[in-house]
Amino acid sequence: EKAVNLKKDLAEMQEWMTQAEEEYLERDFEYKSPEELENAVEEMKRAKEDVLQKEVRVKILKDNIKMLATKVPSSGQDLATELNVVLENYQLLCNRIRGKCHTLEEVWSCWIELLQYLDLETAWLNNLEERVQMTGNLPDKLDAVNDALESLESVLRHPADNRTQIRELGQTLIDGGILDDIISEKLEAFNARYEELSHLAVSRQIALEQQLQTMRETDHMLQVLQESLGDLDRQLTSYLTDRIDAFQMPQEAQ
Repeated sequence: EKAVNLKKDLAEMQEWMTQAEEEYLERDFEYKSPEELENAVEEMKRAKEDVLQKEVRVKILKDNIKMLATKVPSSGQDLATELNVVLENYQLLCNRIRGKCHTLEEVWSCWIELLQYLDLETAWLNNLEERVQMTGNLPDKLDAVNDALESLESVLRHPADNRTQIRELGQTLIDGGILDDIISEKLEAFNARYEELSHLAVSRQIALEQQLQTMRETDHMLQVLQESLGDLDRQLTSYLTDRIDAFQMPQEAQ
C-alpha cells in the first residue's frame, strides 16, 4: 500500500511539473506595454517561488522511497527509477524557470534604465532650450553677449554617453520585440527634439560668436578713434594756447 501511495505521489508530482512547464515556459508572452511586462515579471517570480517550494515535497518523496527500498527492495527499486526521472525533470524545470525569471528581470531593469536616461537627457534638453531662449533678447553690451555665449557653450559641452545608452538600451529591447512600439515612439520624439534643439543652439552659438567678434572690433575701433581724437584735442588746445592762426596750422588741423 505504501508503494502504491508513493507511486501515486510521483505521478502527481510529474503531472504538476508538466502543467507548470506548459503554464510558464511554453506559453507565448507579448510585452506591448510596461504593465504587461511588469505583470509577466511578477508572475515569473511567483512561479519560481512555487517551484522552489516543491523542493520540500520532492525531498520527502526521496526519503520515503529510500526507506521503502531498505524494507522492500523490489518495490523500492522500481520506485527509485521513477524517482530519478522525476528528480531530473524537477531540476530541469527549476533551472528553466529560474533562467526565464532572471531574463525577464533583466528586461525590466533595461526598461527602467532606459526611462532614467531619457529623463536625464530630457532635463538637459529643457536646460538647453532655456539657454537658447535667453540669448534672444540680449542688451547690446559686450559683457552680456559674452556671458550668454559662455553659458550656452557650457550646456553644449554635455557628454554624449547618455544618448549612447539610450540608443543601445532601446535597440536591445526593440530587437527582442519588447515594448517596441512604445520605445520607437519615445526614441523618435526624443531624437527629433534633440536634433532640432542642438542645431538651433549651434546656430545661436555661431551667431553670438560673430556678434561678439563684431562688438570687439567695433570697441577696438572706437578706442583707437577716441585716442586719436584725444591727441588731436591736445594738439588743437596747444595751438590755441600759442595763438597760432588757423591758416598757419597743418591742413588736418584746419
